[in-house]
Amino acid sequence: MEKVMGILERILLPVADKLNNNRYLTALRDGFMVALPLIIFGSIFVVIANFPFLDQLLTEEAFTTYQNALNPASAATLSIMGLFVIVGIGYKLVEQYQLDAVYGGVVALAAFLILTPQVVEDVSGVIPTASIGAEGMFLGILTAFISAELYRFFVQKNWTIKMPDGVPGAVSRSFSALIPITLTLFVFLVIRIIFSYTPFDTVQNFIYSVIQQPLTALGSGLPATIIAVLLIQIFWFFGLHGQIIINSVFDPIWYALNDENLQAFQSGSELPNIVTKQFIDTFLVGMGGSGMTLSVIILIFVIGKSRQLKELGKLGAPAGIFNVNEPIIFGLPIIMNPLIIIPWLVAPVVITIITYFAMATGIVPKPAGIIVPWTTPPILGGFLATGNAWQGAVLQAFNLMVVCLIWWPFLKILDKNYYENEEPS
Repeated sequence: MEKVMGILERILLPVADKLNNNRYLTALRDGFMVALPLIIFGSIFVVIANFPFLDQLLTEEAFTTYQNALNPASAATLSIMGLFVIVGIGYKLVEQYQLDAVYGGVVALAAFLILTPQVVEDVSGVIPTASIGAEGMFLGILTAFISAELYRFFVQKNWTIKMPDGVPGAVSRSFSALIPITLTLFVFLVIRIIFSYTPFDTVQNFIYSVIQQPLTALGSGLPATIIAVLLIQIFWFFGLHGQIIINSVFDPIWYALNDENLQAFQSGSELPNIVTKQFIDTFLVGMGGSGMTLSVIILIFVIGKSRQLKELGKLGAPAGIFNVNEPIIFGLPIIMNPLIIIPWLVAPVVITIITYFAMATGIVPKPAGIIVPWTTPPILGGFLATGNAWQGAVLQAFNLMVVCLIWWPFLKILDKNYYENEEPS
C-alpha cells in the first residue's frame, strides 16, 4: 500500500500543482464564479415557474401567463450565461497581470460579439441566444483567453496613449486602453472576415463542429465521468482540492450539457443528457461534499464508539448537511490515510454508475438543467435538480445508504483503532 501511495504521489502531485497554478485554468474557474450568482438567480425562477402540480391547479391560460411572467428571469441569465463567463474570464486573466482588469472583461465581450453572427432567419441586428448559450460557450472561452492575452501584450509593449498628469484618472485610463483595445478587436474582425470565405461561414460553426461536439460527446459519457470523479478523489487524498482542479477542465463541458437540458426542459422536450453540471454537483458533491461524506457522519453516529469520532461527528454534521466537509476531510482524516483510501475511491465511482443507469433507464428523470446551489441539503437537492421530481430525492437517499454500506467495515476498523488508543475516561 505504501509503495502504491508513493508512486501515485510522485506522479500526481507535480501534475496537480501545475494545474492548480495554471493562470488559464484559474481564470476559467474564477470566470465561472463571477457568473454563478446570476446563474443561480435564473435557476431559482426556473424552479418557481415549473412548480409541481401548478399546471393542474391553474387553468391553462393562467399557467401560461404565470410562466411568461417569470421566464425573463432565466432568459436574461441562464440562456445567455456565456456572456457573463466571457466577461469574468477576461477580467480575471488580465487581473493576474496586474493591469486594469475591467478592460480585459469588456474587450473579451466585444471580441466575442464581433465573431458572433447577428442574423436570425434573415433578420439582421439580432443575436441568436444559442450563440451566447451552450453552443457559444467554447468559442467564448477561447475568445476571452486570446483577447485578454492580446490586450495584455499591447499594453506591456507600451502601445498606449499617455495623457498629461492633470487629466482625471478615468479619462487617462480610457485613452491608455484605446490602442490596445483597437488592435485586439481588429484582429478578431479579420478572423471573422476570413471565416466568412470558408465552408464553415462563421467561427461558431467551425468551433462547434470540429471541437465542441467531439469534446462534449466525450465529457457526457460514463467512462470520462468516472475518470473525472476518480481524479477528484485522488487529488483530495493527497491534500489538493480535487474539485477545483478537475472542474477547471470539465466545467465548460458540463455547463454546456446542462444548458442543453435546461432548454429542452423549458420547451417540454426530451432531456438529451444524463451527465451535466448538476449530475456532478447534486448527486455526487451534493451529498455532504466531495466523497459524499454525509454518509460517513451518519455512520459515525450509528457505529462510532471512540470519543474522537463522536466529537468529529458532532462537529462535522451541521456543515455536512450543507455539503461542507472540510471537518471530515481534515479531522477523520481522509488525507493520506491508507485505512480509508478504498471506500474514498470506490464509493463515488459506484454512485456515479448507479446514478447514470438509474437515469439512463428512466427510473429517475435526468437533471433538468436547473442550477441548484451546491449548499442545498441532500434530498431537497435531488428533488430540485430533476425538475421537482420525487425520484431525484429518493435516488439521493438510496445513494447515501449505498455509501454507508461501502464505508461500514472501513470506518469500523478506524473507530476500533481510535477507541483502543484512547485512555479510559
